Parts: sequence; C-alpha cells; structure tokens
Amino acid sequence: MAAVASPMASQLKSSFTSSVTRGLVTPKGISGAPFRLAPSKRAPRFTVKAVQADKPTFQVIQPINGDPFIGSLETPVTSSPLIAWYLSNLPAYRTAVSPLLRGIEVGLAHGFLLVGPFVKAGPLRNTEYAGAAGSLAAGGLVAILSICLTMYGISSFNEGEPSIAPGLTLTGRKKEPDQLQTADGWAKFTGGFFFGGISGVIWAYFLLYVLNLPYFVK
Repeated sequence: MAAVASPMASQLKSSFTSSVTRGLVTPKGISGAPFRLAPSKRAPRFTVKAVQADKPTFQVIQPINGDPFIGSLETPVTSSPLIAWYLSNLPAYRTAVSPLLRGIEVGLAHGFLLVGPFVKAGPLRNTEYAGAAGSLAAGGLVAILSICLTMYGISSFNEGEPSIAPGLTLTGRKKEPDQLQTADGWAKFTGGFFFGGISGVIWAYFLLYVLNLPYFVK
C-alpha cells in the first residue's frame, strides 16, 4: 500500500506544482481565463483633459496673444487701453516722428528737470553760486549722457545696415521698421538729445535766476 500511495502522492504533488507555475507564468492563469486587474478606485491626479476642462475662460494675467513663447505677459496694467495709449505717445515709441525731433524732446525734458536737484541738493546750495553751479552740473551730466548714447550707438548699429526693429506687430500686422534702430537714426537722436538737454538747462536757469521767479527760488 505504501508503494502504491507514494507514486500517487508524487503525481498529485507534481500536478499541483505545474498548475501553480502555469498560473503564475502564463497569461491565462490556472483556469484558462485571462488575468483581470481590479479597477482602481483612485481618480487620476493629473490628466490633460482634466486640466483643459478646469481651465478658466478668462485670466487676469496671461501670455501675450495666448502664446507663452513670446516671453511677456498681459496684465491689467500693461495691456489696459490707457497704458497702451500713454506708452505709444512716448518719444521712444512714436515712430512717425523723426529721430532728431524725438531726441530733442527727450533732451528738453531731462535738461529742464536736472537743474533743480543740483541747485537744491548740491554742495553749493547755500551760497550765491547755487544757480550757476547747479546749471553747470546739469549741463555736464547731459554731456556725459550724450557720450554714453554715442557709445551705445557705435556698439549696437553698423553704418548702412537696415533697421533691426521688427517689421511686424505682435498681432502679425506689418509696420515700417523704426528708423531709430539704425546707425544714422541713433546718431540723429543723440545729437537731438544733446541739443535739447543743453537748451533745457539754459531755459531752467533763465527762469530761476534771470527772471527771478519767487516761487522757484524761495
């Protein structure tokens, strides 16, 4: 009996081992039915559809024209009609005006406003030479700024080359490239800035100490 039971036990053991091995290795399992993974009850944390569905229809801050590769953002300040109108009327962006006149306008504003700080906060502010010293210092600063503008133009633009300003707006509309971004245009702008700056300094000195306006000197 022991001799008969031993082969049967060995055969059952071998059959069980092969069934378990087949179930672990083969894709159909022990019963021949394919394995089925239990469905996960956890919702996916990140999907493209979920992001697109949750995206708001209006954002306060967003890329210009919806293109993140431009590298600039639209905000209620930078893209408001009032700010756009103000920036478009600054001399630096008024492309319809010649670079010479734009330089004169910028120089007049800077030269006129630079006299006050030098007169009221300069080392000779408590002497009778405050006006002359402040005006000379403002004129010297205008000259230094003009030299810096000249150096920038020489290092940035080549003589005879076309304007490096873009010929398209951000919306794709064609426009005339700004002539300020050329060697000749920048030279005219620098000359206009020097002339306008010195003129602004002289005009400020004339108002303060030649006409002797009491509201400015007291």
